[in-house]
Amino acid sequence: MDERSGARYPLTDPRWCGDDGAPLTVSPLPGITREDVDTGTRSLWRYRAALPVDIAAPVSLGEGCTPLVEKAWGEVPVRFKLEWFSPTGSFKDRGTSVMISLLAQRGVPEVIEDSSGNGGASVAAYCAAAGIRATILAPESTSPAKVLQSRAYGARVELVPGGRDATAAEALRRSERTYYASHNWHPFFLQGTKTLAYELWEDLGFAAPDNVITVAGAGSTVLGCDIGFSELLASGQIRRRPRLLVAQPANCAPIHAAFHGRAAAPFAPTVAEGTAIREPIRLPEVVQAVRRSDGDMAAIPEDDIATAVRRLAAMGLYAEPTSATAAAAIDVFRARGAIRPGETTVVLLTGSGLKAATTMGGLFADQGDTP
Repeated sequence: MDERSGARYPLTDPRWCGDDGAPLTVSPLPGITREDVDTGTRSLWRYRAALPVDIAAPVSLGEGCTPLVEKAWGEVPVRFKLEWFSPTGSFKDRGTSVMISLLAQRGVPEVIEDSSGNGGASVAAYCAAAGIRATILAPESTSPAKVLQSRAYGARVELVPGGRDATAAEALRRSERTYYASHNWHPFFLQGTKTLAYELWEDLGFAAPDNVITVAGAGSTVLGCDIGFSELLASGQIRRRPRLLVAQPANCAPIHAAFHGRAAAPFAPTVAEGTAIREPIRLPEVVQAVRRSDGDMAAIPEDDIATAVRRLAAMGLYAEPTSATAAAAIDVFRARGAIRPGETTVVLLTGSGLKAATTMGGLFADQGDTP
């Protein structure tokens, strides 16, 4: 369905956008109960009963069931959800597994995807597993490690001059002749991402956390959590949605600006490359999801992101700067009173530092070896 116009399309229609070019979502579903969880399956497919269509042969590499690690961030007890334990090293595998499974079931032979790195690597991997040809368009500034990963899976990778938005525009142009398997556009990507909410509910003994802190570029984790926890609320499994506390780098924070009713500040480069999206496709929906949860947003300066990367590493957590932005926001939300004493707070760490080797090298260049 198109949430903006109210237009509806059948699930059998292989479209990825509405007739007017608007993004689509699956109409609200009733959710599942703990009895519907397939505990014999160790992947996100344990929640397949929550999907809107039956997938006879899932394309799975074991995504989901990632660790939830208890730590203290200063005086704040938190639980870090380590999404980099996903097969390709980022949370994108949740959405990609469900999206590519659907496309494989429909017999799609070839796809195109645009990505700043993690999404492209994920689509390349699952297309390899499904026997689907993939072309990945990426900004010319994309981390070499992410480009290499996509190529290793057999995808054709093309680097596009300009930033993330130029890459998206080129993908849209080519979508006229090749199926567009976009992690930002396709509604079934969000159906995979929503399993994060179900998994946190199960991780916590079939209870919802009070707060979920995440970083947003296009906002798929925000929307996935909103969809999943809304379904759990509808099925009577939780009493309220967790507050969604969302961070963006101050150098590229259009969703943050919209949430606070301000014009976006001029764009500047950011070490959090995965969030460098100036015009998020689902911006109004992301803002609505945060507000629906009684949540909040924060814009994080570059120095604070770098500090969070080092601070996480000192705890044994090697997170890429994009996901470390969420950790940096813990202090901001605590100071505002959005995180309260005695609450359960989950922080999503979406990608491994191994995915951004060049940037990580610069952040740790001054440390050297110590005797």
